Amino acid sequence: MEADQLQALAARAISRPLVTHIYTADPSAHVFEGAVYVYPSHDIDAGIPFNDDGDHFGMQDYHVLRMDSPEGEAVDCGVALHVDDVPWASRQMWAPDAACRDGRYYLYFPARDAAGTFRIGVATGERPEGPFSAEPEPIPGSYSIDPAVFGDADGAFYMYFGGLWGGQLQQYRDNVHDPDGREPDDDAPALGPKVARLTEDMTHFAETPREVAILDADGAPLRAGDHERRYFEAPWLHKYGGRYYLSYSTGNTHLLCYAIGDDPYGPFTFQGTILRPVVGWTTHHSIVEFGGRWWLYYHDSLLSGGVTHLRSVKVAPLQHDAAGRIATLDPYGG
Repeated sequence: MEADQLQALAARAISRPLVTHIYTADPSAHVFEGAVYVYPSHDIDAGIPFNDDGDHFGMQDYHVLRMDSPEGEAVDCGVALHVDDVPWASRQMWAPDAACRDGRYYLYFPARDAAGTFRIGVATGERPEGPFSAEPEPIPGSYSIDPAVFGDADGAFYMYFGGLWGGQLQQYRDNVHDPDGREPDDDAPALGPKVARLTEDMTHFAETPREVAILDADGAPLRAGDHERRYFEAPWLHKYGGRYYLSYSTGNTHLLCYAIGDDPYGPFTFQGTILRPVVGWTTHHSIVEFGGRWWLYYHDSLLSGGVTHLRSVKVAPLQHDAAGRIATLDPYGG
């Protein structure tokens, strides 16, 4: 994209980067201790050529951002965890999430192990901003990327995870790994994210991960060839009006979509698009309520001039209508 086109989009953008001194992406936002804490990836230029496995996303650590409100300034709380401090991880500290239980904070993150396989780890801390101390091994039975942890009203916590292509989700069926595994044929049901309830200590799965079904309006599973609607990566769960909203990225069609269900395990029925494509290949988000309003945290690559692995976190108001539908946002006001 040409520089003048990028400038025009920047002028119309519905929000500005939360911080500009570092590149941040994949924001997971939570309200802790009366403030919004954002847990993003920390993008760097690792000097690795672009490929479909995402090797050019060479992130090494996590910073935590604090905001008194989504309309306020973001403060960088500094490095919360570095790959060198994770005994089992070798590289690529991708999209994280966080949770709080009984006054203790948990940072969940994917990284490649020594064999190059993505696993999901957990680190614990006394403060929302960290620092966090990593467990010596990844969560047993974990795999792929993009952990998102949802705490329900009954006190149960669930982790949703999984991403295609570089995230390796296509290499798993029924939690069994096949390094030669591929996506299903176009007319077969698409792969969905995985979900597992967490143990009370928040460091293990309390059950075997199961696949989440995303259905069309007729109750049929979305097909793998339906790239405008099928799941690719970046799951997120929020609850509104007593119902569960699963939102996610479609990956190569660059949409954020959502589906609604009546149980945290699903099934979820597809509803529509939350966010149209941003500048940059990836799109990844979170949804949080603060001050009686809902907010969408997301990222784009405008600040870096369109470099797809140098992204910036943003936030915009999100609207649910009287029927619970989410209004579609255009990141550039079109």
